[in-house]
Amino acid sequence: MNCEKDLIESLLNLAFAEDIGDGDHTTLCCIPASQKGKVQLIVKEEGILAGVEVAKKIFHKFDSDLNIEVFINDGAKVKPGDIAFTVEGKEQSLLQTERIVLNVMQRMSGIATQTAKYAEALKGYKTKVLDTRKTTPGLRMLEKQAVKIGGGVNHRIGLFDMILLKDNHVDFAGGIENAIRNAQNYIQEKGKNLKIEIEVRNFDELNEVLRIGGVDRIMLDNFTPEKTKEAVELINGRFETESSGGITFATLQDYAKCGVDYISVGALTHSVKSLDMSLKAIK
Repeated sequence: MNCEKDLIESLLNLAFAEDIGDGDHTTLCCIPASQKGKVQLIVKEEGILAGVEVAKKIFHKFDSDLNIEVFINDGAKVKPGDIAFTVEGKEQSLLQTERIVLNVMQRMSGIATQTAKYAEALKGYKTKVLDTRKTTPGLRMLEKQAVKIGGGVNHRIGLFDMILLKDNHVDFAGGIENAIRNAQNYIQEKGKNLKIEIEVRNFDELNEVLRIGGVDRIMLDNFTPEKTKEAVELINGRFETESSGGITFATLQDYAKCGVDYISVGALTHSVKSLDMSLKAIK
């Protein structure tokens, strides 16, 4: 979508501005402008590779003459010593893009690796793992790309592509029925094609949503696995279901066994270790 393309373009502009500023004086003072060289991206840790396509954008945005040869694509399992790609061209360009590419690829690969672990644990269940909006400000598009590369599913990208009526919306709106009716009226008046999801905190709220209807998905917030199973049976396929709130890798399958459609996990993006890799000159 254009929004995603524009946001990534803005992110790359900011990345160049904050890292290079008015010039990489270390590189400019000791490397001749005409000197050519070659680097390779070396993986130093097991995981899922992500960010190759973004790295290509970074290199070509900075210097369209750089030549990139890719050996391992996004989504592939990698191990220490694997060479993901090589880049050849002006050494000044290679040095000025090195850290930006590594920052992006290490972060994205860490997220993809974490997501793949969750997705693998859910194999055999109908349940899919969802990301959240608990992302690094400005990096959301790349982090959500990494979730998809790792086998997860994107929840809404931001506040603009879905209506999610959470506890504060319900409380400020004066209750569940007001919140749902207001959302339905808004969609109709604005001519928007938006799904409506509503968060429920207990069975009283769940029963009220089931009575009112008019939503696409129900989020079961901080329900225990036992209560989740009961809630899923009560909903009985009338709406999509999502479990949320404090779910860890250790409890993931307990919720999947309840038959929920989705489990949202903030840890896919907010608590991730970057995957170790380096960009080294080929002599």
